[in-house]
Amino acid sequence: MKFSLFIHMERSDLAKPQSELLTELEELVVLAEQAGFEAAWIGEHHGMEFTISPNPFVNIAYLAAKTSSIRLGTGTIIAPFWHPIKLAGEAAMTDIITGGRLDIGIARGAYSYEYQRLFPGLDAWGAGQRMREMVPALRGLWDGDFELSGEFWSFPPTTCSPKPLQAPYPPIWVAARDPNSHDFAVANKCNVQVTPLASGDGEVASLMERFNTACEAHPDIARPEIMLLMHTFVAEDAADADRLARDLSLFYCQFGAWFQNKKPVHQGILEPLTEDEIAAMPQYAPDKIRQNLVIGEADEVIARLKAYEAQGYDQYSIWIDSGLSHERKKKSLRLFIDSVMPAFQAGSR
Repeated sequence: MKFSLFIHMERSDLAKPQSELLTELEELVVLAEQAGFEAAWIGEHHGMEFTISPNPFVNIAYLAAKTSSIRLGTGTIIAPFWHPIKLAGEAAMTDIITGGRLDIGIARGAYSYEYQRLFPGLDAWGAGQRMREMVPALRGLWDGDFELSGEFWSFPPTTCSPKPLQAPYPPIWVAARDPNSHDFAVANKCNVQVTPLASGDGEVASLMERFNTACEAHPDIARPEIMLLMHTFVAEDAADADRLARDLSLFYCQFGAWFQNKKPVHQGILEPLTEDEIAAMPQYAPDKIRQNLVIGEADEVIARLKAYEAQGYDQYSIWIDSGLSHERKKKSLRLFIDSVMPAFQAGSR
């Protein structure tokens, strides 16, 4: 099982310069590359300091000049916010800039906060249908002289310029949760990204079952790769693990509030949650977070990851966004590199 890093700039304090966040992002990605991580993933989000990444291709192009071997992926592009010709061209240019190290993760998006601002009236169904039209369009444009008369986009024969460096195309990964999404990804020869969020190991197993079912439904297609994304922090001791669980509990409560899209947002920062609002999300209580995320001392983390590897996951991505300080993130990542990765013979490139 290979390892990767899922990472964004983030802040809750407007006094912290965003330029420092970029430097910290670079430091963690370079550390991951030095350790032999397979990839670093950066997604797309708008109008929120909680996740700062209006165009992941910009971040990836910057990181390409600071690295030499780690793959750099979009985790994920929000399909309905793009036109196929624009996405195909920017992805191809970025692939050239990275020296052929680009992976394209693509999704329908999830925050109604973003839909409301960038695409008023869009819902999850409509967003998902646009993603399904986008994926074959990208490959058609990269092949060239591609004409589309679809439900959402139409244009005369067009060739993407430039074309990607990787032949025939950069790998495409589809963020999948429900069985239909898994089936679409496999049928279209895409790799799959999944996350149980904070639902625990039962959901991890269920996501793999959905993927395997999709693979069985398409026996003529070679099994794609599947990546599992989870918040993962290695603790120094039991007390440190408890502290991490408390901090990640607050992070997930904020995550849930962003999804509910009911709290006021000022200067891109969500209004602080009240004690009652936190109590209304018992699924994110510290004890649940401690159980459902991968938080613990090295031996505990190794055991959890070995179980995921045995289920058939090809790549495990450490979701490091957390609201924690840069130094605390870096300490956990170093502990993972030094104390967890040696237990996985295939855990590095």
